[in-house]
Amino acid sequence: MNRSGVNVATAISLFVVLAGVAAPRWACASEKRPNIVLILADDLGFSDTAPYGSEIATPSISELARQGLRFTNYHTAASCAPTRAMLLTGVDSHRNGVPNIVEAIPESQLVLENYRGSLASNVVTIATVLKDAGYHTYMAGKWHLGHERPEQRPSRRGFERTVAMADTGADNWEKKPYLPIYSQANWFADGRETDLPEDFYSSKFFVDKTIEFIESGRGDSKPFFSYIPFQAVHIPVQAPKEFTQKYLGVYDAGWTELRRMRLAGAVRQGVVSPDTQLAPVRGTKAWSDLSAEEQRFMSKSMAVYAGMVEAMDHHIGRLIAYLKEAGEYDNTIFVFTSDNGAEGSDPSAIPGGELLKNLFYRWMDYSADYETLGERGSFVAIGPSFASAATSPLAYYKFFAHDGGMRVPLVIAGPPVVSAGETSDAFAYVTDLAPTILELAGVEQPGKSYQGSTIEPMVGTSLVDLLRGRADRVHGDDHAIGYELAGNAALFKGDYKIVRDRGPIGDDEWHLYDIANDVGEARDLRREMPERFAQMLVDYDEYVRTNGVAPIPDGYDQRREVFQKGLRQRFGATALLVSAALLSLLVLAFAVRRRRARAVYG
Repeated sequence: MNRSGVNVATAISLFVVLAGVAAPRWACASEKRPNIVLILADDLGFSDTAPYGSEIATPSISELARQGLRFTNYHTAASCAPTRAMLLTGVDSHRNGVPNIVEAIPESQLVLENYRGSLASNVVTIATVLKDAGYHTYMAGKWHLGHERPEQRPSRRGFERTVAMADTGADNWEKKPYLPIYSQANWFADGRETDLPEDFYSSKFFVDKTIEFIESGRGDSKPFFSYIPFQAVHIPVQAPKEFTQKYLGVYDAGWTELRRMRLAGAVRQGVVSPDTQLAPVRGTKAWSDLSAEEQRFMSKSMAVYAGMVEAMDHHIGRLIAYLKEAGEYDNTIFVFTSDNGAEGSDPSAIPGGELLKNLFYRWMDYSADYETLGERGSFVAIGPSFASAATSPLAYYKFFAHDGGMRVPLVIAGPPVVSAGETSDAFAYVTDLAPTILELAGVEQPGKSYQGSTIEPMVGTSLVDLLRGRADRVHGDDHAIGYELAGNAALFKGDYKIVRDRGPIGDDEWHLYDIANDVGEARDLRREMPERFAQMLVDYDEYVRTNGVAPIPDGYDQRREVFQKGLRQRFGATALLVSAALLSLLVLAFAVRRRRARAVYG
């Protein structure tokens, strides 16, 4: 296929040549504008799919990679809601109202206009722009950009048909919250509270509804934009038994070996260079330190994770098959990516031993029974050590500003886009996707106003020149892109990145890496390149000033903030009593554990 995508009448082509501009392939009135399917996985690590080096079977995503462009240097925010807000608006997270998940924003920041944790009224989503340009707009999946007021829900942010899980996460088998900070799982259909079907499984349900929405609008020949933000593979990690069984025993050698295997796979796939080094990741354990029973349990937990990835891929395949049967596939652009790196948290891994862990499971009506792990009623998480393998060969995982938290897969595919099976190592950022999608749709990008209202303009750069083969990169060597989330921070400039992650896992120090040639962030260049390092720190300070980045309070801990705020919202005035009771149980658990240790060791 011609990478320029130009296919217009002879007279128009002559005009284009003379004018020196490129016309979109649907410039001729007889051609239909492309459909666009935006697929967002949740907490999917860089090497969790086959095209990026995984042992997990992902034939549908592999098919898209063969028919499109794989990006190897694409970055997002390291947490879900900020990524989603930037993805849909093209506006930096500190200007679109979602610099952090709302559950983790401290009280000192919540008073600020740009720290509300829900999508601001002065930004416009690509769904709104596409809908106004004549597209059908659909959404089925996780929202997490505000839901308490009707105007915060996706049905009022440009989507004409929606089914949305509004929270940071929820159960994948039933309408049930996954953390005690929620009293219920908040689901909405077309803006109203809704229930779920008896045969609900999240990945299947989202694709079922997407097909239903697309089918309902096929009669009028309008193109569609369909946004599918999956719950896979956010905790609780859950998968149908038939998918999990394929991976039993695969992870028995542990996370260190898997990390090495993923690096080798990524090299074979051509997404990293053969000289890539694995940097040590603080906070991970040695597999050999686990008991045989613990190893058995963690190996199956990772098998459930792999099964959940494959189940998502299976249902993406159902959508692809439907579009082929409906005659829409050849006119559909697919964008597949993840919101951040793999999740390293495990809410059930509470310090203090089995007492508090069992309390968590009983309170949330979950089980950790090995035989039914991942099935209905089961709670599973892979923890930080396997998360570091899911992002291999990158360093760290979700929440961290090292690339394990921020660099994720991106595939843009479909006959209207590019020739097949190519790879780009050009730097790209999440705010680039909104202008890219609008340009592919032939829709003008809004500026500083929209329909008479002042708005925040998009700051991303369209990737279409990369897709058409007209450029090797779209961000210049002097273009600085800043990032901050809960005190973890980064700035990208050319091939280089400065990064700082807070303790206790991070070291609270700034580092400098050449992320084009040192994907694993194994070699700190701040002493070798002091002038570059100093200038990038100046650039970051400018980013902070111009985007209203607020300081983090002393002693801030994101997980503690989520827990305490959740208790206050759920239990109100009794939250302090609940916290005190849990603290007492924690102290008791530690005391019992210590007494047992003394009895054994004397």
